[in-house]
Amino acid sequence: MALTVKDLETLQAQHSDYRLELVDGKIIVMSPSGYESDEVAFRVGGKLWNWVEPRQLGRVTGSSAGFNLANTRAPDVAFVRADRLPQAPRGYATIPPDLMVEVKSPTDSVEELRAKIDEFLAQGTAVGILVNPDDHTVTVYRLSQAPVMLRDGELLTVPDVLPGWEVPIAELWSPVFE
Repeated sequence: MALTVKDLETLQAQHSDYRLELVDGKIIVMSPSGYESDEVAFRVGGKLWNWVEPRQLGRVTGSSAGFNLANTRAPDVAFVRADRLPQAPRGYATIPPDLMVEVKSPTDSVEELRAKIDEFLAQGTAVGILVNPDDHTVTVYRLSQAPVMLRDGELLTVPDVLPGWEVPIAELWSPVFE
């Protein structure tokens, strides 16, 4: 029996300390990401928020905001343009984000994260980004285009979604305090 979004909502209400996704009718329990990967996701989201908010370009969310598309999934960071989502929904968004970001945690597989990004791209997301703290790479994906891998010393830009926004890759990683 395939589970539904209602089942997901019921389980989420009963287990609010778990992050859950609904994929192909099955509930997926998302493990905590780990400190470093969550900090990196927060840094990406913060840099995005600092660009988007003063310009009122749209909405930036973290890993608790779900998108109910073919499956109900939650990227680590998402951006939706203001003209596409003028008011925040009380529940899951029913449109794909314009930009979504996945940050690899120690328990994630790069292949599974790529599949999740591909799923969002197939449903209308313009840009998917995979941030990998393990090897300090950021890979930018667009539908029907070759991925672009960036490293420290390079700039992350997404001019098709956020013209003018740029972030040095080296600024995404957790700092080391001496």
